[in-house]
Amino acid sequence: MKIKKEVTIYDLAKELNYSPSTISRALNNHKSISKKTIKLIKEAAEEMGYRPNNLAAGLRNNKSNTIGVLISRINRPFMASLISGIEETARKAGYNVLISQSNDKYENEISNCNTLYDSRITGLIVSLSMETVEMEHFQKFVDKGIPIVFVDRVPDNFNSYKVVIDNYTAGYSATKHLIEQGCKRIAHFAGAQHRNVYRERKKGYLDALREHGLPIEDNLMVNFKTLSFEEGNKATKKLLKSANPPDGIFSANDTAAVSAIMCAKKMGVEVPEQLAVIGFNDDPIASIVQPSLSTVSHPASKMGAISAKRILDHSINTYDTGVSEVTVLGTEIIARDSSLKRTKVLESE
Repeated sequence: MKIKKEVTIYDLAKELNYSPSTISRALNNHKSISKKTIKLIKEAAEEMGYRPNNLAAGLRNNKSNTIGVLISRINRPFMASLISGIEETARKAGYNVLISQSNDKYENEISNCNTLYDSRITGLIVSLSMETVEMEHFQKFVDKGIPIVFVDRVPDNFNSYKVVIDNYTAGYSATKHLIEQGCKRIAHFAGAQHRNVYRERKKGYLDALREHGLPIEDNLMVNFKTLSFEEGNKATKKLLKSANPPDGIFSANDTAAVSAIMCAKKMGVEVPEQLAVIGFNDDPIASIVQPSLSTVSHPASKMGAISAKRILDHSINTYDTGVSEVTVLGTEIIARDSSLKRTKVLESE
């Protein structure tokens, strides 16, 4: 099959007997071209299958009206909601969104950063990979006046816009919820501690134990690489086989929390009567698993919308890219069957 050649403004000029510059101005609704001529040229362009080359226009103008988005994994429900919030806000303002994922690999993040930079994006929204510690690959954006918004997983020492939730309070509240349900030995599934989100959730967990007079035991705290289902299953099995197993688990994400429920059920441990579980994010699976998973809400779509608005506001007002501005959003506990031990006790009496 022969591939059809891309139609250019030169093809339109030849067909309509206008100069290429007249064709270009007409397609861009320039006031120097009459409405009649604009209509004629646009109708011919559509009929001939002409497509504007927005990338080339961006290269000429050094601006593409495109927001770059660099995230860890597109297939995570939180990330999908985040992207939705970004796209909806960007689209309303006439901007496009270019998305890439690092798969939680530092080297992928660097490579994707370079690609997005070369695409002349207007601004960059980033949720850091699990491996990322160094931040040099973002400096070129700052040097060129391209705004960066870090969202959810943000760096500690890099001046930029940041959109986060109050992870400390969320971690404290999740642990307190288990304590209020009667849990005395609460395990914690923690993510990589160089990432702000998991470090702050763990701090909240520890302070909740301290303030309620419960012991802090190192063997009840499990640091995960990616908080995967497999890691959650392995950790739960080990904890429940120990001489003094926990009666509660606070997981820093829903994936590992769901695996804990499923593992406990396979081992004959009743949830929540013998093991109460609470996760984080309110992923769709939290409502599907049985018993349904208690979790912490995560306003992902709102975070995406705010991140996009920061880029749009910056492009209009041209703020200093070295600005440091943090937006912190709240969360709430969504109590479901997996943690409601007291409700189960009352029902049995």
